[in-house]
Amino acid sequence: MVSSPPAAGRRPLAAAILAVAVVAAPTNAFAPPASSAASIGIASIQQPPAAASSAAAPASRLYNVPTPTAEGGATPEEIKSAADDALPPASFYELQRASVKAAEMAIADGHTLLEVEFPPLPANVLEMDDVSAYDVAKANVNLALDFAKSFASTGKGDVAVMLPDESECNIMLEDLKVGDKPYPGVTLTSLRKGEEGDTRLFKPENVFIGLLGRGSGGTVKPIEGTNMYVVVVASAQELPDVEELYEQIKDEKDADGNPPVIVFYNLKLDVLRGDLGAPAFPGKDFQDRFLSRVKPVYYLRTRQYSRSVPQPPFIVNFQGCLFRSYPGHYQTLLDTGTGRYRKVLGNDIRPGLGEFKEQLTDALREEGVIAKKEEEGALFGFLRTGYKTTTWWEDEREDASMEWRT
Repeated sequence: MVSSPPAAGRRPLAAAILAVAVVAAPTNAFAPPASSAASIGIASIQQPPAAASSAAAPASRLYNVPTPTAEGGATPEEIKSAADDALPPASFYELQRASVKAAEMAIADGHTLLEVEFPPLPANVLEMDDVSAYDVAKANVNLALDFAKSFASTGKGDVAVMLPDESECNIMLEDLKVGDKPYPGVTLTSLRKGEEGDTRLFKPENVFIGLLGRGSGGTVKPIEGTNMYVVVVASAQELPDVEELYEQIKDEKDADGNPPVIVFYNLKLDVLRGDLGAPAFPGKDFQDRFLSRVKPVYYLRTRQYSRSVPQPPFIVNFQGCLFRSYPGHYQTLLDTGTGRYRKVLGNDIRPGLGEFKEQLTDALREEGVIAKKEEEGALFGFLRTGYKTTTWWEDEREDASMEWRT
């Protein structure tokens, strides 16, 4: 749930940084801060010549638009190959274009449940002490509105950016100083809506139903003429509302015969999946029944790790990111400590968190930063990783779809 807006006395420095972060993020905006990378101790790892600076990379690699063939158009194989080698974005502007293009391709292939995931603010801003959860939520809403504009401008239908409930939506509308239709064809609204004529500011029944993690009690209603719903700032307890919306709209078609699309926008579904099955949260079957059907079309998640070594510097800090731009595969990228990433491996099946970490570790072994497995010993390696390296939702589950991993 989104908390109340920050107090009027918020320090001006943080406000100024947040105001420009989305507009002028540097190349390493989506990587952990360079200060932590300085302790990696992998100066020998250099960016390969093929992976030149993103500023010099052709736009086709950023936006998944390969050079047309002699016949006048790119083949599916060429599009897939270009997406496989797509670079992480150099700015939020490039990120928006790339995420919109990836979503368009997924929609054209018939996918209707999409995930877009990336850090909404540069890493150094996210680590500031006075950046609150509300600041992050506000950044996500602004990014979602820009994402929605790209689809609304096509004239194929309206787009609704949806917060969990009316109170959160009203707070955001007041803080952003916009109306419920901030742009042509774009509506900023809520998943849960009160009954017509119900003017109560506080609705205790919604709180009770939300605590049970069992949906909204019939207050989720689709919006007529809307072809895309972009869901932001929802918690695990509010995800059943999204499923309820999907059940109501899945059989609808627009004039061209296309069904509505739901976009899970920066919801950190990996984190929310970890809450499933806990008291007052949806059960684990929710992953099998619904969340496993959500296709990640644009995915950029950074991870940081530490590892002890028997010689100086004794602790090796390393980091990387898992990146995917549909229809490309999942790229395991190692941060070189220079604000750039080096591709380690491409995976058609999304690697689990333990597997992703091991792929980064193997890359460090190849560079001689840490000892090889045979030098380390099987027992010591087992003690580091344990007998299980996957979470319950990453295991093969009989009733789950593979959409969320492909």
